[in-house]
Amino acid sequence: MSTAANGLSPHPIVQAPMAGGASCPPLVAAVCEAGALGFLAGGYKTADGMYQEIKQVRALTRHRFGVNLFMPQTGYVDPAAVEAYRGQLAGEASWYAISLAEEDIIGTSDDGYDAKLAILLEDPVPVVSFTFGCPAPAALAALRRAGTYTVVTVTSVEEARSAQQAGADAVCVQGVEAGGHQGTHRDDPQIDGTAAVGLLALVAQVREAVALPIIAAGGVMRGGQIAALLAAGAAATQLGTAFLVCPESGADPVHKKALTDPLFVRTELTRAFSGRPARGLVNRFMREHGPYAPAAYPQVHHLTSGLRKAAAAAGDPQGMALWAGQGHRLARALPAAELVEVLAAELAQAQRMLKEMQMRSAS
Repeated sequence: MSTAANGLSPHPIVQAPMAGGASCPPLVAAVCEAGALGFLAGGYKTADGMYQEIKQVRALTRHRFGVNLFMPQTGYVDPAAVEAYRGQLAGEASWYAISLAEEDIIGTSDDGYDAKLAILLEDPVPVVSFTFGCPAPAALAALRRAGTYTVVTVTSVEEARSAQQAGADAVCVQGVEAGGHQGTHRDDPQIDGTAAVGLLALVAQVREAVALPIIAAGGVMRGGQIAALLAAGAAATQLGTAFLVCPESGADPVHKKALTDPLFVRTELTRAFSGRPARGLVNRFMREHGPYAPAAYPQVHHLTSGLRKAAAAAGDPQGMALWAGQGHRLARALPAAELVEVLAAELAQAQRMLKEMQMRSAS
């Protein structure tokens, strides 16, 4: 089974739902119009804000598209740890001349999930994916009855099995190379950096463990990589960083420029900006505060929101969350439709070369 077989998109290419503004309606529509599957990010928006963007996409394209939701976070968050990190960030607040969020952020952990799900059941979209957990079987069944194809982001074989048991239609297998947040179902600081698996190895493991179609995500920037992942058993690939630099992307220009700036030579997983492991370009903020950031998502995300906005307004990449996958230096600032065309051509060429090699070895 593949995205093409399910009628989702002609090309086995999915534009990742990048929360925070990058996955805006113009980018999603351009990707869909080019024959790939575009995704809106429902995270960090109100339910109405998400719905308004859905309507904008519908006005821009008649092709299928997806919406991603963040699962509610139910783990315990230590208020004292959050307050201690607030103190750690006092110097940043003084530097950017802002005040850190003072409202009670301990209880803000559901991202409006129920209201967003209700909208997607009332006025269905073609595809809905989930990050940071797996929905209840009843929710997945309700979406299926509404005609929606469901995808659960997983980072391990165990999570893939849970998604299959719950009734998901497919899994998005996320390798450790992926930029932005790791979509782990259980945020355990005890295993930070030790349990993550590379994408090719993880695709192979999940392929043997579950019968669901796989969308492979993590560091994918070229059509040759897509060919390799399809050969490994994936039905499609999901790319985020590759689309981040497109002119239609809503990412901050400072963020876009940093992806190929020689000043930023590597990426790391950090809790510094959100309280959850996320991969970004190593900058001053990450180096200075990452070691002290608590496992407190989304509380830390809300706490640092003003700092990140102030840094962006000042054009300071050293204070921003520069989410990026490990392949960021391969980013190409092409219009989204052109990027899809280039990726599809590279994929076709790689598949032709593979076929020729197989024919030569068989003769």
